Parts: sequence; C-alpha cells; structure tokens
Amino acid sequence: MLQKNGYQNKNFTTNNTFIGHLAAIFCILVWGTTFISTKVLLRTFAPIEILFIRFIIAYFILWLFYPHTLHIEKKTHELYFAAAGLCGVTLYFLFENIALTYTFASNVGVIVAVSPFFTAIISWLVLHNERPNARFFVGFIIAMVGIFLISFSNGATMSINPLGDILAILAAFIWAVYSAITRKIGTFGYPTIPTTRRIFFYGLFLMIPALILMDFSVNLSQFSNITDLLNLCFLGICASALCFACWNFTVNILGTIKTSVYIYLVPVITTIASALILHETFTVSSICGIVLTMMGLFLSESKNFSIKAGINQPE
Repeated sequence: MLQKNGYQNKNFTTNNTFIGHLAAIFCILVWGTTFISTKVLLRTFAPIEILFIRFIIAYFILWLFYPHTLHIEKKTHELYFAAAGLCGVTLYFLFENIALTYTFASNVGVIVAVSPFFTAIISWLVLHNERPNARFFVGFIIAMVGIFLISFSNGATMSINPLGDILAILAAFIWAVYSAITRKIGTFGYPTIPTTRRIFFYGLFLMIPALILMDFSVNLSQFSNITDLLNLCFLGICASALCFACWNFTVNILGTIKTSVYIYLVPVITTIASALILHETFTVSSICGIVLTMMGLFLSESKNFSIKAGINQPE
C-alpha cells in the first residue's frame, strides 16, 4: 500500500509539473504577442489608459469566472496581496512604459529579460528554498546573448540612456519581487482565481495616483473602433486575467526560478509573431538569437537548482 501511494503521489506531482510547464508556455505565447495589440491601441489610447482599462476588464472577468468573495484568514495576508498588486501590476507596467519613453524598445527588451536572474537571487536569499547552481547561470548568459541578438537584429544599436535603462532594470527587479511574493501567497492555500483578482484590485487601487499625475482621460469615442475593442479584450481577458492566473498557478507548482526562465522566450515569440502578423523578415542574427535563447532556456530548466526543505517545492 505504501508503495502504491508513493507511486500515485509521484504520478500526481509529475502531472502537476507538466501542467505547470504548459501554463507557463501559454502565458509566454500570449505575452510575446501583446506588443502588437498595444502598438495598435497606442494610436488611440495613452499607455496609462491601456494599462488601467486592461486590468479593469481582467478584474471583472475574474469575478465572472469565480463570483465568490475571498475570505482572508489573517490580516498579514492582506499585506502580501497589496504588495503583489503594487509590484506586479502598478509599478512593473508603469516603470516599463515610462522606460520606453526614455530609451529604445530594444534596450528595454534586453534589460527586462534579466528578471530571471533577479528572481533566482531573491528566491535563494529571501525564500530560502531554491538555490540556483552553475547550470542556471550558464543558461542565463547564453539566453541573454540570444536575446541581445534578437533585439538588435534589425540594425538597432545599443545606446545607454541612464533614466530609461535604470527604470527598465527596476521593472525587471520588481517582477522578480512579484514572483517571490506570489510564491509566498501560494502557501496560504487560497484558490488561484480569487487570489489573482485580489492582486488586481490592489494594483488598480494603487494605480489611482498615477492616473491623476499622468492625465488619464478616456471618452466613449475611443471605443468606437471594433479593432481597438478586440485588442483591449485580448489584453484584458487573455494577457491579464488568464495569463496572470496561470502564472500565479505555475509559480506555486514549479517555483519562482523555473517559472521565471520562461521570460527568455518573450523576445522569441515577439520575433516570430512579427514575421507572421506584421510580415517582418527573419535575419541571420535573429535566427541565431532564437536558437541561443532556446538553448539557454533548456539549460536553465534542466536541474537548475537544488532543493531545501520547504512547502510545495518542485522536484
């Protein structure tokens, strides 16, 4: 009986791990194509308007999926939800969007991809349950070289823009903090959908000062274009509601490091989507970059950390 139960538990863990990887891939596939929707919407909406509208849509969609109130067991848990909303919704997207106004998009693409490195360090030093080894860091370096080749394959040049680049670095660090916080929230035992909805609530609430300072002003005429409406729905329903819920679920299943390294694939998906949707051409540099990024991802994913005692730790 013990052997049978042990086999069943191992099989259950394997199935969960597989589902976790699929969920991470789904998130990256969607997030890698969001730039197209955002690019279309920027003709009508300001960045802060797109950000607020997409998360308002996501918040109410999650209410439809799970129309039940989340009962918080401890007051300290509320602080974690607020911190996750501040980091993962408000600050990350604000810093990234503002960074794009001061530096090149190619710079931001490379810098934000450093997030898995920050995630590994925070998980090791703060969470004390995941310790990356040399394989992870070698994979990180290979992936970064690949991402660099992808980002600058179109002839763009790397130029230091202090304010924009610093904001991009802060965005990468903040996303790593968000991943660590959601891993901690995952140990509380709350359902994923209402947990994500709670995070969105705080993200939207803490976004109010930015709405005031950044001259948020939306009128009904901006919603008259069906293409814009479809893109807003894509960002709100798929890229925010579904993907954030899937990402939070994946972090709890795979851990912060294994989940975060999938971020390496965002430039890959973006490049492929550009070729398929915008009919941009592949270059030798971008193809080499895609291959290197994939190599770095697989290297970082394969036994990239050792396990210490803890709750819900990946195998």
